[in-house]
Amino acid sequence: MNAPLTNIAHWAERCDLAAAFRWTARLNMHEAVANHFSLATDPEGRRFLMNPNARHFALMRASELLEIDADDPDTLNRPDAPDPTAWGLHGAIHRACPHARCVMHVHSIHATVLASLADSRLPPIDQNCAMFFNRHVVDDGYGGMAFEEEGARCATLLADPKVKTMVMGNHGVLIIGETVAETFNRLYYFERAAETYIRALQTGRPLRILPDAVAEKTAREWEDYPSGAAEHLAQLREILDREGSDYAS
Repeated sequence: MNAPLTNIAHWAERCDLAAAFRWTARLNMHEAVANHFSLATDPEGRRFLMNPNARHFALMRASELLEIDADDPDTLNRPDAPDPTAWGLHGAIHRACPHARCVMHVHSIHATVLASLADSRLPPIDQNCAMFFNRHVVDDGYGGMAFEEEGARCATLLADPKVKTMVMGNHGVLIIGETVAETFNRLYYFERAAETYIRALQTGRPLRILPDAVAEKTAREWEDYPSGAAEHLAQLREILDREGSDYAS
């Protein structure tokens, strides 16, 4: 078991985030040393933890996570500067959307396939897909890599706190939430839902789409479900701990 490093601020949150990085890599939802997760550390949401530049998700450790000030214009001039697209996208979201405490952006395979379709909406064809009914937005205005101007444009699409998932057209997916556990759980289920939809399309057969009323009812039942996200992450951390992983170091 990893001993907590009590001299490092936000240790529990760092360990949750490091575990989410490790499991995302295990699910092959990462991409090389790209993609980024962040987590706000102050009440205003303008300071946040984020992965260091060019560190592979499978090697991420809690003590390595950067703490960044979204209002610091010299961030990219620091010797430990984050990736510029991570700063552009996550910095913009943490400045504009205080409700986005945790932000996870990946180019996972099935979500990116969905983002590449002319119609990138996720229809409610099963229980998992229904989780996102009327709760995701499609960005159809891709303008290139997420440097500061593009990041600011993307942030405007998350102004409605009800929208916690953004299908980034021609790009990938971005998920927001209150905690690491909530956000990672939503990321996991979105990729599963996107895979179900893509595989259903591949059959060439007609889709069985839920009526709007049933899809909305199911989405609310997901939101009111008594357990799930916290337990999911706790179980993943237990697996990593039993394997002797150094994520929490």
